[in-house]
Amino acid sequence: MADKKKAVKRKRVQPPAPEASPVSKPRARGLQLLVVESPTKAKTIGKYLGAGYTVKATVGHVRDLPKRELGVDVENGFTPKYVTIKEKSKTLTDIKKAAKSAERVLIATDPDREGEAIAWHVAEQIKNGDKVRRVLFHEITKDGVAQGLANPLDIDQRKVDAQQARRILDRLVGYKASPLLWRSIKTGLSAGRVQTVALRLICEREDEIRKFVPQEYWTIEADLEKDGQGFQARLHKLDGEKPEIKTAEAAEAVVAEARKLPFVVTAVSLKERRRNAPAPFTTSTVQQEAAKQLGFSAKRTMRAAQALYEGVEVGEEGAVGLITYMRTDSVRVADSALTQARDYIRANFDGRYLPDAPNVHKGKSGSRVQDAHEAIRPTDVLRRPEALKKVLAPDLFKLYQLIWRRFVASQMTPEVYEMTTVDFDLGRFLFRATGSRVLFDGYRALYREGHETEEAKGADELAPIPALAKGDRVTVIQITPSQHFTEPPPRYSEASLVKKLEELGIGRPSTYAAIISTLRERSEEHTSELQSPCN
Repeated sequence: MADKKKAVKRKRVQPPAPEASPVSKPRARGLQLLVVESPTKAKTIGKYLGAGYTVKATVGHVRDLPKRELGVDVENGFTPKYVTIKEKSKTLTDIKKAAKSAERVLIATDPDREGEAIAWHVAEQIKNGDKVRRVLFHEITKDGVAQGLANPLDIDQRKVDAQQARRILDRLVGYKASPLLWRSIKTGLSAGRVQTVALRLICEREDEIRKFVPQEYWTIEADLEKDGQGFQARLHKLDGEKPEIKTAEAAEAVVAEARKLPFVVTAVSLKERRRNAPAPFTTSTVQQEAAKQLGFSAKRTMRAAQALYEGVEVGEEGAVGLITYMRTDSVRVADSALTQARDYIRANFDGRYLPDAPNVHKGKSGSRVQDAHEAIRPTDVLRRPEALKKVLAPDLFKLYQLIWRRFVASQMTPEVYEMTTVDFDLGRFLFRATGSRVLFDGYRALYREGHETEEAKGADELAPIPALAKGDRVTVIQITPSQHFTEPPPRYSEASLVKKLEELGIGRPSTYAAIISTLRERSEEHTSELQSPCN
């Protein structure tokens, strides 16, 4: 009898026969869970997906190394120990609960290393690899979301490993080195892996500035006129050499002698030059240009770019992503976007502004370049900035306008200008006048690059000079000596620091905003310049 009961009991716990696959036996599609990082993105995507999906947001990382211990087993292959971030316990619980009732879980965190790591952590917590897939959204538009959902992937373990290696290195450097800062400077400071190198660059520049000894030098300019048009020539050679005039007395002697001489043109050189359209933005270049043209910090730029990418309410369209993913090294652009840009130029500009074939831009070369994403561009060129001004916050409008203009201009013809060089050989003295004249504005009809104060003007931005020929005599208005002092290298601006970090291969463009923001926060109680941490 006992044996019979046991047999019955065993029969009751046997698992049910497996259901037929969807291919052999069609069935209604169950609920699907989509996990993203941002609540804003969740809201935008939710409007595209409809009732068959539940969309949850992680709001960044959900798991990390513990705060109060090293969290890395150095003796056993540097194995990390991850714990749930305290503030994210409820978020993770909600995601796990939703995953249990979902037929399939799609993890659509950002398409970069950090996003891949978040996807891996979420998948590890759900613990059901068969129904978890990774999807990538390079633009948050209806078509972009549909394309991502149609091409599910496995989590890229190489990206996860790369992120873990960086995180572990950050922890090892910070956890071991930070106590040194606490003892010598201030409790609570952390020694970031890349942040520390950036600080060193700033401090080395500050040392150069402090040690710099100004040297006096003089230049000689002649104000000239021909047919009522004024222009200026500068002393270019003195006794056949580059002039090195170091005192007021020497300068006055040159001026006194030059004033006695007639200024007759001895040579004229005309050269036609071209300035090609710039490539569309990458993370680094958009940070640099936004700093130069808009006065934005790197952090402010990336915050606005994130909002434009995740989605903005645009009239009857509802929430839509206005730009492609903003963390990229690549200047590559999809063929469909090139076609759209060219169609726009054809419809809105003279035929001379459209090149015969699409412009193909070359980005940085080297193993550090990641070509996983396109360049930063508008998701739809037909969404002109002017039409969106009323619905975009000021920062978002300014940045969108910059990105839109840069992208469309990248497919336009070059600017053409004429460089003119006129020499006045006066024996001991060679004065030279240089000017330029724009023959065709090309892409600059739509977009012009920004310049910082200390940057020299472009060759095409010099003032024009009158038409002159060899043998022409011009009127001398005055010859003036000007005193100057050599200047130390300028302190880094955010734009120039980003450029330097990129040149040296320090960090990645996606991390520059955080690096600079941290350094600035520690120095702004002293000054707005990026130098006070060195004091």
